[in-house]
Amino acid sequence: MGRFAVSAWFYEDWESIVALPKLTPEERAVALQRAAKARAVRAEIKQQLKSGSVSLSSVIKKGESDDAVGKLRVVALLEALPGVGRVRAQALLEEIGIAESRRVRGLGPRQTAALVERFG
Repeated sequence: MGRFAVSAWFYEDWESIVALPKLTPEERAVALQRAAKARAVRAEIKQQLKSGSVSLSSVIKKGESDDAVGKLRVVALLEALPGVGRVRAQALLEEIGIAESRRVRGLGPRQTAALVERFG
């Protein structure tokens, strides 16, 4: 164990430090529906990119207002483009200076400009 490892025995009430709130069954069902809807929206956006019916710039623009699109990882967005696979997407992220964990809404102006210049 590392120097900063924390054991459960240190806390008298371990449940009090857990960050997740307790949800009622109804709240949990609503949250699950919202999550499923967001996944469906992200899948649809990726499919539209793959088919060429929507441009990368329009998806990035939509990510500013749509939470589901804004939370899409940039690497997944690039991999959805025709002719871009996992290896090429990783190389592009490194070349442009985008972290692998970056999401669409978190792109900076230079990063956005570089992606739009490359893919339209």
